[in-house]
Amino acid sequence: MTTTALVRVVNLVRDYGTLRAVDDLSFTVNKGEVLGLLGPNGAGKSTTLRLLSGSLAPTAGTIWINEFNLFTQPILAKAQLGYLPDRPPLYGELTVDEYLQFCASVNRIPRSQRRKAVDFVKERCGLTKVGKRLLSQLSKGYQQRVGIAQAVVHMPALVILDEPTVGLDPIQIKEIRTLIRELGGEHSVILSSHILPEVQTICDRVQILNRGKLAFSDTVSQLQQASDFLNVAFRNPPSREALESISGITRADYRRPNRVRLLIEPGTDAAEQLVQTAVNKDWRLYELTPESVSLEQVFFDIVSGDTGEAFAARPEHGEGLS
Repeated sequence: MTTTALVRVVNLVRDYGTLRAVDDLSFTVNKGEVLGLLGPNGAGKSTTLRLLSGSLAPTAGTIWINEFNLFTQPILAKAQLGYLPDRPPLYGELTVDEYLQFCASVNRIPRSQRRKAVDFVKERCGLTKVGKRLLSQLSKGYQQRVGIAQAVVHMPALVILDEPTVGLDPIQIKEIRTLIRELGGEHSVILSSHILPEVQTICDRVQILNRGKLAFSDTVSQLQQASDFLNVAFRNPPSREALESISGITRADYRRPNRVRLLIEPGTDAAEQLVQTAVNKDWRLYELTPESVSLEQVFFDIVSGDTGEAFAARPEHGEGLS
């Protein structure tokens, strides 16, 4: 995956009367990246997606898609994106083939190339066997597949998916998740979902909105590696005071007589110091495990207001916004 920015959102603002739904929002989406956009109800997530799709005008700010300004060059910019809202925009009286042919024409695919484009996207989205079926007769899972197909039939650079797995059964969810990951190989994807494990499974990077502001941005790999805590176990457990005297260990909490959870100061070599001290003092250290930070933990910390600002401010949990 390259690190070239496909989407640049700069100082985006959207007001509804006196309510500021999106407040000075700036971020980038790289080519080939799957970005998860999270936020509690009222955080400005749906408004942000509507702004990104060009269906809502901003109060201030700019969105660039593949170097086209979405608001001053809307035709060129919108040709670069495909959009699946939370309710697929389907016409129940049409067959799958008829609908996708219509979508191909709306997206200005030349008539001579439409059949090939539709056949390709049907195969890609698992719709080959239902081309003659009416959309109204399809299951919810297949309707979602058709919704994704219409969003990518013209091979856009950016695909925006709003709650693509809502209302699906577990098998359908697994299939749609696999499809989204495959899309990330050829398109940039912005995915909105309330299912936190889904985002952590599918996405390369996660952003959390809270009260219209960007409260958190980090890659999923860094999130999984990041930890301020170590879980350790000793055969000859030392006192809490002895552990807290080690450089870089700011707090020691005994969970069991021989198991301790240590709060580590970021950027220190506390783990190395602990191992050396344990050997010198015969504490017989036999377990040392970093405690990974879950997306769910970060999300609820931000929403509750406990540590959201701290997460956003710490450099290891932020992407440099541009």
